[in-house]
Amino acid sequence: MEHAGIGFLETLYDGTCREELLSAPERPVDREKVDRFVQRYLEIVADYRPLDLEKDSRIPDALMASFRDLGIFGLTIPEAYGGLGFSTTEYLMVVEAMAKSDMALVLIPLAHLSIGLKGIVLFASEEQKQRYLPPAASGEMVFAYALTEPKTGSDAQHIETVARLSEDGSHYVLNGGKTYITNGNYAGAMTVFAQLDPENRPGHMGAFIVESAWDGVSVGKDMPKMGLKVSSTTPIRFRDVRVPRENLIGEPGDGFKIAMNILNYGRLGLGAASAGLMKQSVADMEHRATTRRQFGVPIREFELIQEKIVRARAHAFAAENVTLATARMLEQDPLMNVAMESSHTKRYGTDECWNTLYDALQTAGGAGFIQSMPYEKRMRDFRVTTIFEGTSEIHAIYPPLTVFRRVGKMLKGAGVPARMAAILRLSRPVLSPRLAGNDPVLRRAMNTARRSEKLFRRLLRYGLVTWGKEVVHHEFFLRRMTLLSTSLYWLVSSVAVLRWRFGNAPVGDEERALMEYLIAEAKEVQTTAGTPTGGERERAHRSVMRAVTPRST
Repeated sequence: MEHAGIGFLETLYDGTCREELLSAPERPVDREKVDRFVQRYLEIVADYRPLDLEKDSRIPDALMASFRDLGIFGLTIPEAYGGLGFSTTEYLMVVEAMAKSDMALVLIPLAHLSIGLKGIVLFASEEQKQRYLPPAASGEMVFAYALTEPKTGSDAQHIETVARLSEDGSHYVLNGGKTYITNGNYAGAMTVFAQLDPENRPGHMGAFIVESAWDGVSVGKDMPKMGLKVSSTTPIRFRDVRVPRENLIGEPGDGFKIAMNILNYGRLGLGAASAGLMKQSVADMEHRATTRRQFGVPIREFELIQEKIVRARAHAFAAENVTLATARMLEQDPLMNVAMESSHTKRYGTDECWNTLYDALQTAGGAGFIQSMPYEKRMRDFRVTTIFEGTSEIHAIYPPLTVFRRVGKMLKGAGVPARMAAILRLSRPVLSPRLAGNDPVLRRAMNTARRSEKLFRRLLRYGLVTWGKEVVHHEFFLRRMTLLSTSLYWLVSSVAVLRWRFGNAPVGDEERALMEYLIAEAKEVQTTAGTPTGGERERAHRSVMRAVTPRST
């Protein structure tokens, strides 16, 4: 089967281990450039207390001007269009560093760069790039990404906003509404997704560059939120908006593909931010645990406090590695389909960071509950990350469904012997241990990853034979597959990153210890998720649901 442009995991589960996607030399990173930018950013925001910014619920004009002067809105835009030309990896390193200081501030350039204008960078015509990228790079025109609607979140193919081509073919007439749009009241333009022929071809979508000042575009008031109050989140309404035909990105019908490619980049941004906040939490817990004494000793001596610090350190390490490994693939091919990798990166990073923020507040004790300390605001600001860019629940089932759909297409029309032969082929592990080199701990990691792959394939075979298309309704089963796949990916990604850094030399002591932790955690996942029929808790869940569900009369 053809695999060009498809990421590591999807091709792996299809029967091909493309180790070159992870084993190729790491693209050079200009760390001096990254560090210089981060230092300037931190100097700028040092004059603004996060709690003061939150009270005003808006970025002061002076701070926005400083951001424009810094070039933050042009970080990933090529230099030819006035941007700074940071690579994907360099950009994610900046996001990780910025997230440590104030997640609310990070979200504004993150939504602008990772999703708002990413469709223009990846898919737009040269004329569109020349028109919109220079003002986007300068910050004169901040961008938003308008996909989510009041009735439609993760089910993006069924949005209700419609764009109809005018009779003379000169423009589209856009009608509909969007909601929860980040940067809504900062944005001068947005990438808007709409159905083109909902009656006859639902899902046949277009992606449009729409300017906020156009007639018929109505941006609502900022929505009151739990956190991220300095960012702007609004509803947007389109009433008979005349969108010039030349503002369609790509071809008619490309909209859904464009939306999904953009979201890969958005999810990586959240993975980087998660790693950054986990690292900051580790530093905070280390300081607190060293300086706070109870019963005559620093609380760092207590195993339950050590457990929180070690867990956070290991998960930050893994979150950074899956983010970097996925970014590496996109740097080889910016349009590579890394939907599974970005899904794992987003769900793992945001879920584990949320747990880490809880642990950091817990380690701080009573002080963690005081608003003048950073813990409470961090938790409020970060909470939404497990919801947007696809909820954790969607990402718990989406990756294996991707595999089932791909296999279903391959088996369509095949006779019973051919189907059984294909299923048997898909049951054989193909993950190569060569990626680990000769380092013992990396080889153990790859052997553990191969065990996760074997169990994933066991569940894949069970799902195909037992349920076929109906597997979509067995979410506990799909979640177990996702957990196995995620454990495989954090191990393989960590091996790849350490090989980039250490080559054939032995890895460092800290890295070795972290790898041992991740291996142990992957083995726990294998024990709990590796069975086709689930455990006692799942069976008890079904019994409770039967008992409490009203009977139809």
